[in-house]
Amino acid sequence: MLSMSTNNLSYNDQGGAEAGVEAGMDTSSSTPGAGFGLFSSDFKKNDDLKEMLESNKESLKLEAMKRIVGLIAKGKNASELFPAVVKNVASKNIELKKLVYVYLVRYAEEQQDLALLSISTFQRALKDPNQLIRASALRVLSSIRVPIIVPIMMLAIKEAASDLSPYVRKTSAHAIQKLYSLDPEQKEHLIEVIEKLLKDKSTLVAGSVVMAFEEVCPDRIDLIHKNYRKLCNLLVDVEEWGQVVIISMLTRYARTQFTSPWKEDGLFDENSERAFYDSDEERKELACGEAKPYVMDPDHRLLLRNTKPLLQSRNTAVVMSIAQLYWHLAPRHEVGMVTKSLVRLLRSHREVQYIVLQNIATMSIQRKGMFEPYMKSFYVRSTDPTHIKTLKLEILTNLANEANISTILREFQTYVKSQDKAFAAATIQAIGRCATDISEVTDTCLNGLVLLLSNRDETVVAESVVVIKKLLQTQPTQHSDIIKHMAKLFHNISVPMARASILWLIGEYCERVPKIAPDVLRKMAKSFTAEEDIVKLQTVNLAAKLYLTNSKQTKLLTQYILNLGKYDQNYDIRDRTRFIRQLIVPNEKSGALSKYARRILLAPKPAPVLASAYKDRDRFQLGTLSHTLNTKASGYLELSDWPAVAPDQSVRNVEVIEPVTEWVPSLGKTKQGKTKSKAKSDDKFYSDSGEEEGEGEEDEDEGSGSSSSEDSSSNSSSEESGSEDDSDDEKSSDDSDKSSSQSEKSSSQSETEQKKKKKTKKAPQKKKAKPTAKDSDSDENGNAPMASSSSPESSSESESASEDDSASDSGTEQKKKKKSPSKPKVEGTPGKEMSLLDLDDFSPTPVITSKSSVLSPSLFSDLEGLSLSNVSSVIQVSSPAFLDVKSHSLLHKMTGKGLSAQYHFPRQTCLAQPSMVAVQISLTNGSDQPLDHIHIDKSPAGLDIHCFNTIERLEPEASVTVSMGIDFSDSTQAANFLLCTKEDQFSVSVQPAVGELFLPVTMTEQDFRIEQGKLLGMNESSATITMAAENTASQPISKQVASVANVGVVPSGQDNFFRFAGKTASSGALVLVAVEVKEPCTALLTVNTEKSVMGSMLLRDLTQALSQP
Repeated sequence: MLSMSTNNLSYNDQGGAEAGVEAGMDTSSSTPGAGFGLFSSDFKKNDDLKEMLESNKESLKLEAMKRIVGLIAKGKNASELFPAVVKNVASKNIELKKLVYVYLVRYAEEQQDLALLSISTFQRALKDPNQLIRASALRVLSSIRVPIIVPIMMLAIKEAASDLSPYVRKTSAHAIQKLYSLDPEQKEHLIEVIEKLLKDKSTLVAGSVVMAFEEVCPDRIDLIHKNYRKLCNLLVDVEEWGQVVIISMLTRYARTQFTSPWKEDGLFDENSERAFYDSDEERKELACGEAKPYVMDPDHRLLLRNTKPLLQSRNTAVVMSIAQLYWHLAPRHEVGMVTKSLVRLLRSHREVQYIVLQNIATMSIQRKGMFEPYMKSFYVRSTDPTHIKTLKLEILTNLANEANISTILREFQTYVKSQDKAFAAATIQAIGRCATDISEVTDTCLNGLVLLLSNRDETVVAESVVVIKKLLQTQPTQHSDIIKHMAKLFHNISVPMARASILWLIGEYCERVPKIAPDVLRKMAKSFTAEEDIVKLQTVNLAAKLYLTNSKQTKLLTQYILNLGKYDQNYDIRDRTRFIRQLIVPNEKSGALSKYARRILLAPKPAPVLASAYKDRDRFQLGTLSHTLNTKASGYLELSDWPAVAPDQSVRNVEVIEPVTEWVPSLGKTKQGKTKSKAKSDDKFYSDSGEEEGEGEEDEDEGSGSSSSEDSSSNSSSEESGSEDDSDDEKSSDDSDKSSSQSEKSSSQSETEQKKKKKTKKAPQKKKAKPTAKDSDSDENGNAPMASSSSPESSSESESASEDDSASDSGTEQKKKKKSPSKPKVEGTPGKEMSLLDLDDFSPTPVITSKSSVLSPSLFSDLEGLSLSNVSSVIQVSSPAFLDVKSHSLLHKMTGKGLSAQYHFPRQTCLAQPSMVAVQISLTNGSDQPLDHIHIDKSPAGLDIHCFNTIERLEPEASVTVSMGIDFSDSTQAANFLLCTKEDQFSVSVQPAVGELFLPVTMTEQDFRIEQGKLLGMNESSATITMAAENTASQPISKQVASVANVGVVPSGQDNFFRFAGKTASSGALVLVAVEVKEPCTALLTVNTEKSVMGSMLLRDLTQALSQP
């Protein structure tokens, strides 16, 4: 029902046809006869529905509404039932009310007067406890397109934008577009609502509000700045329709905010992390240097990195959107990664194929190398429709080069024999293009086209003549024999265009065939009156040219043809004849023009350029309607050129306000029943281990105050809707709310890590015993959750204490468990009361707080010893380095009976369980039979594996990439398991390198030294190594270390010191790597970790990597 009501605009009103049916009903009631029996029964049937709707039984009303909605779904016109349906809008039955709203959304615009009578009911429904009813009421209200209720709609949209339910907020975003189309003067008020909804953290709302932004104010780029990173991180979890809209908007945004990555003169610096840590001195050195390498903006890289996984989406529109984004935004060497995904779409329906092939045709003109490995995918099939065949032919022609032209020409020879005449003609044109583009095969193509002149099919012969004519213009001196051969076949060719082309060739090169040309003119004089107009015009031209070059033989013939043309029925031919006569036959009236007759008629003509029909389509954005139609469509927004200088990137930084907190030693547990005066006097959040766990929390909510327990707002909205009715619809909506809340948490946290990475470079400048990590646990808008709870009690408290309309729990995953419970308090802004949380209700979860600026050194050192955690909270998991993927063989196709498998480590946190290592497996069916039920059988009892979902069917030559997680328990021993199909089982093993068992973390230099001091003695492995000369600079060292181990870069204030940090995925033990360059080619390499065996293995691998060039 929800999908029906959401897509209400897809129903077509068949008012005209149905009006005739209704007229038939009226006449049938008074005219007896079997012919009108059907209409009569329909009329009575609608009467029955009216009676059921007016009955007192809810069951009858519900059954009637189900039948009415069924009629609407079939495209029937049920508008005459509107009065009977609208009476039930105030029903207390939830199911009945939902169906009534579905009906009203469909017909409210047609029956505006009747709908206005129930407007008070809609307004009351906007306050209904059930979120589905609130959303449906707003949808109906926005469907009544009457200007008089614009203020009511505006007020309803503003209230819905602050609703606790993300589904209602999504509906308000949809209503914005309807109100704007009804009254554009409300634009400024609507922009305020859009600005508020853009800050929403719910993935359910993101796509809808961006669509409203694109409709109402697409030029207001300033509204996107603060929300850019959040949208990038939420993108993976947004519904597919929203993903397409957001990707399109972010593509336009990126073209205005970042510099071009296509600069050919500048070197490309892939290590974009350096932008985070550059000091002022380094920037000055770069400025003074001769050539500054291109460094991609971190936000630019964030967009490309977060959209890449969507290339595996099942939705073709999403894949096409990502492809156009990479085409317009990515560096040249990264665009190729979209090729495989686009080729995959060619297995879809023909409508999808048409759009994808059009875009590939445009891309293949500029980047032939992208699609050349997949050339076989563009071979034409006999079942393809003509428009698909033509597009594939276009792409094959674009991909033709010296290496593959022989293969393509063999393919074209088959196409020429096709029964599809239009396709055969297009193939001949393609052969002509290949002949002009590749000079080595010009003669071969010409000879082949000449052989086609004897084909029985007139269409093939005609097209061959036209193409030969164009080819001969490039080098006519060498092909007089071909012209003679075409003249001999002239009488057998009946297609006007082909006959005209042969006459033009003979006339243009008449001096090379002096004996044949007059004879052809003689034959044409006989049949002149019966020829088509285009042939007559070329006959007149041929006569004029022969008169100028061979007047002795052709003078009388020319005069005869000119006399015939003088009295022709077509005025173009009559005008051409008079002009030619005055031009070539000198007399007193002709004047000086006849002197230049030879220069006019026999002037050298430039050879035609056989270009692709898609050559100029790159001026439109790929994937758009304008690109498909090759003309600018209404509403098309052009992509702007790259700015010469990048605008200030700080506009995307979220302003942060540091709360002043006070540190007090914990004295024990705090119960919820303590007095409020005690809470007010302390009014700070403190913890016995807050020193280690919670430095640097930031709090900023753009005037709405401290965000208290924002993670429970989604749960509270679910409880509110669930308390009113326990129907299946509401349960499913609650589940969706919770799942969206969880997805928001992961998205929010990933952005936190990005922002923290930027700000850690400022930490070493502080002189305190331990630096503050400002963004250690804040969400994408800088809001640091002060407390989190999964209990119903805290959820209900947070509902009253927070007005924020989204759900976020950006810090929960970073928190560590303590041995003894702490005693936290929530700091609130003035005007808000925050209650103490009873830690007995849930597991003790210390909350990260900010270090007080008034903390004395002595107290700080005392508190430092209270830490019960081995790892400081300022140590955060960071994003991995951007490196080429190293694939390993998992199963050979010979062993796997056609099934082959490759695996690699994507170096991403495993979504199933953080302690697991993520592994991506590419499965390929190399056999000629489909493989069914591909899955993993976990045979070893001690092996912890998260298996991928069963692949029901894998077609021949098809490939699929799946993800799984393996807990290696901090060991490099291979994980053995069974890869099974429906008939067979294959024993396979995944062997991890020691560096793949880590997760990268980021920390300050001072934290690195403190943690390194705790890991001495047997926990330290070191060696003096001889480095390759190429590996002594910062970037090569970082690249070599990252190629061996998945560790993060720690900023260093010394030029000869390079530090890296990570933690083991399974146990979370720290792994610290330090490289101290002492002499030009020698360095001290140190690895500190509790896992001494892993440390020694890592030292060996790093030594080998840094020693090699």
